[in-house]
Amino acid sequence: MKNLKDLPLDASWQYYLKDEFEKEYMQKLQIFLQQESEQGKVIYPEENQYFNALNLTPFKQVKVVILGQDPYHGEGQAHGLSFSVLPHTRKPPSLVNIYKELSDDLSVDIPGNGCLTHWAEQGVLLLNSVLTVEKNKAAAHQSQGWEQFTNKIIQQLNAHSEGLVFILWGGYAQKKAAFIDAEKHCVLKSVHPSPLSSYRGFFSSRPFSKTNHYLEETGKSPIQW
Repeated sequence: MKNLKDLPLDASWQYYLKDEFEKEYMQKLQIFLQQESEQGKVIYPEENQYFNALNLTPFKQVKVVILGQDPYHGEGQAHGLSFSVLPHTRKPPSLVNIYKELSDDLSVDIPGNGCLTHWAEQGVLLLNSVLTVEKNKAAAHQSQGWEQFTNKIIQQLNAHSEGLVFILWGGYAQKKAAFIDAEKHCVLKSVHPSPLSSYRGFFSSRPFSKTNHYLEETGKSPIQW
């Protein structure tokens, strides 16, 4: 297994995050991941996709942040973008609900697959709070250090960007609001799109039209969702 600091990472993000890789929490995370790998445990996503969200959406191109919890833990699902799956993979229930709300909100057709790369390439940072997971074991890598790393990402975006939209679905994502200046950025909150909670306020929350309205108001081009 490679050292985390040697994995592919866009130069703009390296600039804002370079000091993190030398910190004690990242060293401990490295040891944890190494031990998991040596024990034969399967880790998702693939190693070279841990920082896929950052690589597809360089720092200065970020307009929107959609925060997830941890990667999908089923085979062939996770590829480093929150809520997104590879093109030929069945759409997970939360993403089905996201697409339903998208269709209702903007009167667009529901996409045929669950790959959200085209969002990322337009400036939507699809960031999970935890960047790895063990196969078939949800939340297995929580509290190992990733949260501190992604907190730093949010803090740097908050400090060095203007007029971003942070979409926080569910209580876990909303904890990150503590690092966001709501006077400087737009923060949209609702319950999680999971089937367990979506009917309690996710549907009809209109996050996509609200995001585009804010972007246009602040002189930025809207997202082609």
